[in-house]
Amino acid sequence: MRNEPDRRPDPDALLAAQAKASRAPLKIFLGAAPGVGKTFEMLAQARRLQAEGKTGILAGLIETHGRAETEAQLGDLPVLPRLQIPYRGQMLEEFDLEEALALRPSLLLVDELAHSNAPGSRHARRWEDVAELLVAGIPVWTTLNVQHLESLNDTVLRITGIRVSETLPDHVLELADEIELIDLSPNDLRARLVQGRIYRPDVATRALGGFFREGNLQALREIALRRAAQHVDAGLLDYMRLNAIDGPWPAGDRVLALVGPEAGEPVLREAKRLADALHAPWLALHVEPAGEVPQSTQAVSRIMALAAELGAETEIRAVRSAREGIVGIALDVAHDRNVTQIVVGRMQQRTLLRRMVAGRCLRGNLAATLLSRAPEHAVHVVPTGAPALRRFGLRASLPDGWQPWVVSSLLVACTLVLAEMLRGLIEPDALGMLFLASVVGAAALYGLAVALCTALVSFLAWNFFFIRPLYQFTIDEPRDLMAIVVFGTVAGATGLVASRLGASARAAQGRIEGLRRIGAFSRALGGPVTENELQDEIARQAASIAARAMVLAGRDIDGELDIRAAVPPADTMDEGSWAAALWAWRHGEPAGRGTATLPSAPWRFLPIGIAGAGPEAGTSGLRGLLAVQPATALDAPALQALQALADQAAVALERVRLVRGAADATARNETQKLRTALLNSLSHDLRTPLTGIRGSAETLRTAWSRLTPDTRDDLLLAIEEDTLRMTRFLANITDMTRLESGAVVPKLVRVDPQGVVQDAIARFEGPGLVAISKLGMVPAVLADPLLLEQVVFNVLDNALKYSPTPAPGPAPGTASVQVVLALEAGNVVIRIADAGSGIPEADLPNVFDSFYRSQHGDRVVPGTGLGLAIARGLIEVMGGSISASSPVPAGVPGIVSGIGRGTLVSIVMPAIR
Repeated sequence: MRNEPDRRPDPDALLAAQAKASRAPLKIFLGAAPGVGKTFEMLAQARRLQAEGKTGILAGLIETHGRAETEAQLGDLPVLPRLQIPYRGQMLEEFDLEEALALRPSLLLVDELAHSNAPGSRHARRWEDVAELLVAGIPVWTTLNVQHLESLNDTVLRITGIRVSETLPDHVLELADEIELIDLSPNDLRARLVQGRIYRPDVATRALGGFFREGNLQALREIALRRAAQHVDAGLLDYMRLNAIDGPWPAGDRVLALVGPEAGEPVLREAKRLADALHAPWLALHVEPAGEVPQSTQAVSRIMALAAELGAETEIRAVRSAREGIVGIALDVAHDRNVTQIVVGRMQQRTLLRRMVAGRCLRGNLAATLLSRAPEHAVHVVPTGAPALRRFGLRASLPDGWQPWVVSSLLVACTLVLAEMLRGLIEPDALGMLFLASVVGAAALYGLAVALCTALVSFLAWNFFFIRPLYQFTIDEPRDLMAIVVFGTVAGATGLVASRLGASARAAQGRIEGLRRIGAFSRALGGPVTENELQDEIARQAASIAARAMVLAGRDIDGELDIRAAVPPADTMDEGSWAAALWAWRHGEPAGRGTATLPSAPWRFLPIGIAGAGPEAGTSGLRGLLAVQPATALDAPALQALQALADQAAVALERVRLVRGAADATARNETQKLRTALLNSLSHDLRTPLTGIRGSAETLRTAWSRLTPDTRDDLLLAIEEDTLRMTRFLANITDMTRLESGAVVPKLVRVDPQGVVQDAIARFEGPGLVAISKLGMVPAVLADPLLLEQVVFNVLDNALKYSPTPAPGPAPGTASVQVVLALEAGNVVIRIADAGSGIPEADLPNVFDSFYRSQHGDRVVPGTGLGLAIARGLIEVMGGSISASSPVPAGVPGIVSGIGRGTLVSIVMPAIR
């Protein structure tokens, strides 16, 4: 019977059901090998639905492989045209995802789920296409061979000798709402192969002696049957959790092994044999009682590690209340996981006292209690030969060191002195309460063993010095016998409670210390930003636990390892350690000292990454190895800390790699944007003047004699202007390249800013374009005069491009651009304001970027978008700054009001007094 009075749906099952309901259903036709008839059966069922009146069925992509039966089965089903993708001089045909999303059929048939799409497709893999279709609400039927599952890649290689290149993650199979196994016996499949119904005769002959050997097909068929059964079993378990149904339902076997410090290895081995015989999954469960001592915790850690090595799923739970108990929690887990077989150890219960200590008096042992409370489960009782509850004996209670015994002796001596002082005031019989208080104090401080010893000494002291006849040990009255019983009972009960409380406190402290270490690891590993720095930090943290530590990682595809970090520094290991390291790297499991693999090696190697995933697992595999060489044998807390460090290190390394990948991707995107902008600029800003030069030159060459002198001058002037435009463009490209490479080194001298501005203005033709004014005395600045002039020229050039042409006249109010020089807060500020249409607020942060041109409205201004970028680079090289605002703010000193929306560019340089 369950502990809870009512049953509620499992929250995880509700979330899973909600996630499944948010997308369209997926059905997978699963087969053990090519040719079993997956595509044929999928088409046959689709045509039956069509015959029953279902509309909107679409054959998205069907691979018939030239098989006449499959092509005939396609019948009159509408077929989605394939997408043509050019690749290396040929056209590849792929599934057209965009068209399928646009058509939104009621059912879409997509063959070969594990297929890799051609380069240039929207997704790299076809299962990713299917995932997007499901999210879009389009039901999909698809086909899959079991050898394409990623987790089976090595297994299929060992069975068939062939490495399957196209694989998909196992979680894709879990997405399926329904899996239909298309099964065919090996003999029938080989017969079809001989008949030429799968491959051409020449290919079939080779296949019969290779992949399609009868043993290979038998093994693959068993794997496919197991995977289909696992999916059905998982669906049943989800249904039971979703509907709050008590188990077990005997639809499939599951084994639960109850393990503890005394009953561990025999129970695990029996549970493993039972699970293998039943072909069933199994779980190792340890229920942690209150007050479990550190020795027991270490034993449990070793047992759970052994369970994981044997292939069990492991789980540890704690007793939350006395009412709940170990059996209650075990039955809760058994019902939740639909367990049918429970394996438990039969331990010796030698004395009534031990059974009372265990809290199981008059209730039998654990096995008996399970047999009485779990009639729906098969309970297997395994003899262990270990006495139960050994941890509650005196041997486990003996304290370390001599200090507890000295303190307890002093406590009895002090009590004796105090009793002697009170001899005349208190009756001798009542003085026994003082000695009883010393027993309670010793029990509270040091536990059961010291409490019993103190009780004996206290009773003897009380009897010898205060009970008549004095100075003799006598037990001749019922009072004396009762005193012995009381002293012993108080000592035993108090000492036992104190031992349990102390053990609970130590266990809690151990957990707190473990959490503290995990937090410290997270903080320490969160700081480094490069992989080398992170590896150094991992080695330092591991060295704080063991005497020496190293981090190893793969060097190349051949599986060679390199030492990336070591504390203290080291560059090599002995041959035995290298062998253990390579084994751990290739298998993704611990090796070396203290493990079952190459334990003679002085180093212990822990995988940094997902356990059991070798380097071939790609991004989900190993990130390296954590190697430690302890001075002494590592205890359980140290091993747990190292494992926690390895787990944290895997996450941190993945974070650094993802950050680096994101930075590289961002840099590539930015480079691509700059390259695209440069090519666009080259295409426009070079082609336009070249076209003009070519047209003018051809006109002059072919019609020189027929042209008037004025026309000839205009054409020559146009050639000259276009040539200057090209020269300026190439100069800008060169200047930007020099700036980005750091080749521009300014020659800083004392410069009059007003003179520099006037020189820049003089480079423009046409009076009245630029008006200059000065607010008060403007001191000199430290700058390169040529570079500063180029900065002012680029800003003026940009301002004039976006300003309307003024009416003739030199008056400041009619100028297109105004320049104001002023001294503000110790800096010389050169403000350049134009009367143009301004820059949108969203574009302001980008106006100084390379190849950026603000384009809005119908006017497109020619240019490369490098002028302001060069200006910013040059001004920053000289120690100044530049900024822009739009529209021109009201009330700017020296700027004529009503200048228009416009843009204001401010150049700031430190002044020289």
